[in-house]
Amino acid sequence: MRLGAPGRIALIGLAVTLAITGCSSTDGKPGGATNAGGLEKTSLLIGQYPGADSAPLFIAIERGFFREQGLNVKTEAIQAPQAVLPKLSNGSMDVVLGSYATILTIQSEGSEKFKYIADSYQGAAGAFGVMVARNSPIKKVADLKGKKIGVNALKGLGVLTMNPHLKIAGLDPTPGKDIQYVEVPTTNWLQSLEKGDVDAVWMTDPYVSEAKNKLGATMLVDTMSGPTESLPITGWAATEKWVAENPKTMAAFQRAMAKAQNIAATDRSAVTKILPTFTKIPAETAATINLGNYPTTLSAQRIQRVADLMLEYGFLKQQINVDSMIVPFKG
Repeated sequence: MRLGAPGRIALIGLAVTLAITGCSSTDGKPGGATNAGGLEKTSLLIGQYPGADSAPLFIAIERGFFREQGLNVKTEAIQAPQAVLPKLSNGSMDVVLGSYATILTIQSEGSEKFKYIADSYQGAAGAFGVMVARNSPIKKVADLKGKKIGVNALKGLGVLTMNPHLKIAGLDPTPGKDIQYVEVPTTNWLQSLEKGDVDAVWMTDPYVSEAKNKLGATMLVDTMSGPTESLPITGWAATEKWVAENPKTMAAFQRAMAKAQNIAATDRSAVTKILPTFTKIPAETAATINLGNYPTTLSAQRIQRVADLMLEYGFLKQQINVDSMIVPFKG
């Protein structure tokens, strides 16, 4: 997920952003949540991407981890945090999943102030990359000079993670220089590559796997390798005001998510099982796609990599100290 909209960074993001479903979910045993712990709020609305990033959230819902903490959780599928900023600002939405790049952009623009309260998803080999068509004359990154590259957002995770690889190959990633980025909606990635509307497309899985299986496409460069290896993708954020007004509720959310995140990090079958329940990913695809990683700690040092990369390539106008945005998990 995901800087800009739509998408994962947008960035994204991100985030392994997939086609948006209109469904809503609740931590759904009858009777509602109780307020045994003196929580400021017991009913929460959570904005999430219907992709692998959100798997821990739905594991927590399915296994009753939120109810254990006295929380009743509802979810809303979103395109990007920018689209729900009014809800976050007025408190009608409590927590949102956003690409780190997107949240950092909002922070830098001053349109809202956020705190990160839990990590979600981190890049891993094979899950994010630049795909070229079968028999494409493009064989190495340097061959992209003068070519059109499809991305889900012109200031998104794809561009952010491609730029260092272009630079290493001797290309100038500045817009209008050596390559041309073309905005292509996520759902049109395969069609654009197959029709030749673009010369290459930055994709996330399951689209990477579909492009290989259906089109015979190949990955020109894995954009979670080398200078962008294991780059943080998405995390859970709330406004500074919400965190200040709801410290006990926030801590309860963190505890529930920590349990689910540990399961996602250590048991792929749990992720595979949950994905088809809230995304359009079929069970057989969920079993084979390349997944990112699920960090079990919220690290300012890791996320600072994203902020520094954004500053280097002009996504941010001034440096952001990520440490000031972190709310540590205290257990």
